[in-house]
Amino acid sequence: MWTAVGADSSETPDRFDSLEPTVLDARISEAVNRQLAHLSDEALVALAARSEQSALAELYDRYGRTAYGLALRVLRDQALAEDAVQEAFLAVWRTASRFMPERGKASSWILTLVHRRAVDAVRREQRRRADSLELAAEPSVAGVDEDAFLRLQRERVQAALRHLPDAQREALELAYYGGFTQSELAERLGQPLGTIKSRMFGGLARMRELLGEPGTETSWMPTT
Repeated sequence: MWTAVGADSSETPDRFDSLEPTVLDARISEAVNRQLAHLSDEALVALAARSEQSALAELYDRYGRTAYGLALRVLRDQALAEDAVQEAFLAVWRTASRFMPERGKASSWILTLVHRRAVDAVRREQRRRADSLELAAEPSVAGVDEDAFLRLQRERVQAALRHLPDAQREALELAYYGGFTQSELAERLGQPLGTIKSRMFGGLARMRELLGEPGTETSWMPTT
């Protein structure tokens, strides 16, 4: 308990004496969070590069919900989407020192890491499912279950995708599995719309050659 201190007293009370440690920690944390809230995304990434965990937490507060929505849109599975977001923010923590603000906004960089982790998860799931499926070399549609035939078609598409350059494959996979329009892809990837269209048309032309099926461009082309 504090005692009254008169004008002639030589004792000066510490205003933190009556605070429990947890209360003091909470107030310090709140003060730090208020300071971080005024910083730019790029400044927070710079702090994360210096192992400031509070900066990473602030970035997650700002973009965690958006990141989860993006991952869920690609994966269509809540658990897988949560894992993708966790992996992406772990990548932010580990590679923050490599971020170069002159190449783009921190928010675009973070969301790019998220959708790349989501696409990686899609590929893992596809490989897992493909490994469990035994396919005949030349199946007859009449003698094969419809679901098995559709899985075979998807496997052919995946095999063709693996032959594309990374940029074309990424754009096609996000459009096909994530349902992104060309304009959305341009925003997410931080590229001009013309560049995205070029990647899409180039990739689709190559896919048509690999699959040997006319009209591939029309069936794969997302809207703008």
